[in-house]
This record gives sequence, structure tokens and C-alpha cells, in this order.
Amino acid sequence: MTADDVRASAAALAVRALELPELARARTVAAYVSVGSEPGTLALLDALRARGVRVLLPALLPDNDLDWGAYAGEGSLTRVRHGGRMALLEPAGERLGPDAVTRADVVLLPGLAADARGTRLGRGGGSYDRVLDRLARARAHPALVVLLYDSEVVERLPREPHDRPVHAVVTPSGAHRLREP
Repeated sequence: MTADDVRASAAALAVRALELPELARARTVAAYVSVGSEPGTLALLDALRARGVRVLLPALLPDNDLDWGAYAGEGSLTRVRHGGRMALLEPAGERLGPDAVTRADVVLLPGLAADARGTRLGRGGGSYDRVLDRLARARAHPALVVLLYDSEVVERLPREPHDRPVHAVVTPSGAHRLREP
């Protein structure tokens, strides 16, 4: 994809995501800043903030778990390199603790692919598996939404016993509800 294609996809993804009823009524959304070839999220983060939504962003901990901080605009992000991995944009402000995600109405998840059953394929680091486990232990039930490109929605993925299905997939061409939250 060209840089223009990536920008256009990010803008379309934001429009489609904002059409979800769960995001329309959300007061707190746990999200992430896209990296590499992931669908762009900054337009969506800024649109949520403009609506008065509290946006939480992750900060990677040494054990691959995630802490959270509030998003206060693109200028509130800092580039952090974690060992030999790629650099991530993380919130520069106060850390709210790993349990902050349990107060979110919606959790936006990164992924490499998802299927019609709601199975999400992550990058394999386990960070978001820990988030989903934390939500289950806290008996928190936010809407779980994965952001993907259209070509990353596939017919069927293998599902492991620890995998927790998502409720919806949003792509630049539309939102696909997989199950009710």
C-alpha cells in the first residue's frame, strides 16, 4: 500500500468504527497506537477524544503485560524501544496500572486476522491475551473490537482454549458484528 492508501484506509477505518453503537455510547475506550503495517489508529483516537471519550493507551511492561495511560493527543505520545523489538508510541503521562483496562466500555484490539466466529489472531506476544484474561477475572464485559484491513478477515482460524472471541471486526469497508457483547 502507498502512503496515500494507508492514510485513506485509516480515515475510512475511523469512520466505520465510529458507526458502531458501542463506540457511540462509550465513555472510556482502551485502544492502541498502530505500528508498522497495521491499520492506522490515530484518526480514530483523535475522533474519540473530540467526542469527549476517555482514551486509554497501553505501555508495554518488561513481562509483556500492559500498563495504561490516558491519551491527550498525538503530542502526548513518546516513542519507546523495547529491547530488540520495534519502537512503540506510548502515553507519556501517568501510568494507571494494568487493571485500568477493566473500566473500559470498549477495548480495541490489534490483530493479524480474524474469522466469522470472532477468533482473533494476534502477533504472538501474549499481551492482549493477558488483557482479555484480566477482563474475565474482573468480570468486566467491554465490547471487544479488532481493527483490520479487509483482506485480514478470513473464513476460519484455529482457536486455542485460551482464545477469547471478539464481538466485532472493523475494516475500512465496514463493521462486521460477530456476536453481541
